[in-house]
Amino acid sequence: MEAEIHQGKTSTQRERQRYVAKDGKCQVNLGRIEEKGRFLSDIFTTIVDLKYRWFLFVFMMCYIVTWFFFATIYYLDAYWRLDLLNLENDDWGPCFQNVDSFTSALLFSVETQRTIGYGSRMVTTNCHEGVYLIMAQSIVGSMIDALMVGCMFVKISRPKKRAQTLIFSQNSVVCPRDERLCLMFRIGDLRDSHMVDAKIRAKLIKSRQTSEGEFLPLEQSEINLGYETGEDRLFLVEPQVICHVIDENSPFWEMGPQQLLREQFEIIVILEGIVEATGMTCQAKSSYLENEIIWGHRFEPCMTLEKGAFRVDYKRFHKTFEVQLPRCSAKEMEEMRELEGSEFSFYWENGDFLTGRRHTMTDKGEDEDDEEEEEKTATQGERFSARSGRHIGNIAEERSADFNGSDYNL
Repeated sequence: MEAEIHQGKTSTQRERQRYVAKDGKCQVNLGRIEEKGRFLSDIFTTIVDLKYRWFLFVFMMCYIVTWFFFATIYYLDAYWRLDLLNLENDDWGPCFQNVDSFTSALLFSVETQRTIGYGSRMVTTNCHEGVYLIMAQSIVGSMIDALMVGCMFVKISRPKKRAQTLIFSQNSVVCPRDERLCLMFRIGDLRDSHMVDAKIRAKLIKSRQTSEGEFLPLEQSEINLGYETGEDRLFLVEPQVICHVIDENSPFWEMGPQQLLREQFEIIVILEGIVEATGMTCQAKSSYLENEIIWGHRFEPCMTLEKGAFRVDYKRFHKTFEVQLPRCSAKEMEEMRELEGSEFSFYWENGDFLTGRRHTMTDKGEDEDDEEEEEKTATQGERFSARSGRHIGNIAEERSADFNGSDYNL
């Protein structure tokens, strides 16, 4: 029942808008940008960021435009020098041999820029401007080649596609580890070439209202994944379970299973590293909504030892199994642990719950009551009941079978 609630049966309710999609795409659209000229100042990045259909369109248009541009200049030069009117005059020395129409001028332009090699059309020594035009087109063509080939190479080798082989678990889980409540998710790398200097970090996206009344719709806060201890640096050879300890500094400190469902937040997970093959930095992202956190579950092991090597079974990558976990927050669990380990005992006598007795054994084996400590313990029990909804008497009732009518510390 509890697992079904936290697996997020989105069929019963419409999934709300994500900040980052499961595949890592940011769901933010930029609009009404007034200073669009800033994109032209960084033309290289602008071209690389284009979609492939627009990139190929720009690639072709760069060459086609220059071909037609210089073809027009060649044709106008032949027209102004009266070469087109003296085609039948054998004594006339034209600037461009056999350029007698715009089509022939276009062919001459393509042959010049692509260095195909001249046939019957060529520049002559009868005009100086023709030589200068050939030099200018050769330089422009080389610049376009360098820009377009560079953009094509960078676009093809971008590490963005490398992120497609970095996977995240469909759900995150909450379960105990080393007697501490932890939020966990799993990451894996499908390639044999490993990420170098891989690092993991997470952000909590949540709206809140400040004490001054300001509404912050997408406030970002850091989720500790072991930065101080170095646990955020990964050797990502096999799938890794990333753990966030829910302590007093965690944003989930006071959240139990029901509180998680009532809250609206999104956990953004960012995996960064250097691609071993290219040396470029790669970044993969994913996110978890509140209904994608499974309370009281743990990830199934997906590694087995075979002859000579370890084997990873990615069919079990997303699978979890249920573990025993109280339905209370980490804060309430810590308070319960402190109360159970305190020097006060809670017991039943004549069917009524007594709130506390401090036992100081005398030589005669008698106990001395301390009224001040009794009042303090009763106050602690009332506060615990108000926070957790569970009366401390329930703890005593669970342990009453071990008391056997005698008074001793829990």
